[in-house]
Amino acid sequence: MTGLEIAAFYSGILVILLVVLAFVVTLNRRRTLVSLGTGADEKLEQAVRAHANAIENAVPGIGALILLALVNAPVLALHILGGGLVAGRLLHAQGLLSAPGRSFGRLVGTLLSWLALLGMGGLLIISAF
Repeated sequence: MTGLEIAAFYSGILVILLVVLAFVVTLNRRRTLVSLGTGADEKLEQAVRAHANAIENAVPGIGALILLALVNAPVLALHILGGGLVAGRLLHAQGLLSAPGRSFGRLVGTLLSWLALLGMGGLLIISAF
């Protein structure tokens, strides 16, 4: 796989995750009949936050993966960083949707996501020189 194909692969997974999480929000909105905000419904709040948090982390990650591919970052680095971000986002979403408080998924998912994003940022800076 080329760098751009790797970036496309992990970006595609992240985009599908965003659509799935948006669908979960929609299901909860239909259940509660709340069209704006969360109506103080805990499950709807969890779904909204899982979707929003995924967007907050996936979008910069997708951009960074594309840039890394364009500067010919090592293929292994793209797989490690892209896979780490995907795993982190999946774990975080599962953890947040299953319980409103602290959870293993949220903790490990956040850690993996942040490490992947920091790695991408660092590699982009290194690649600039």
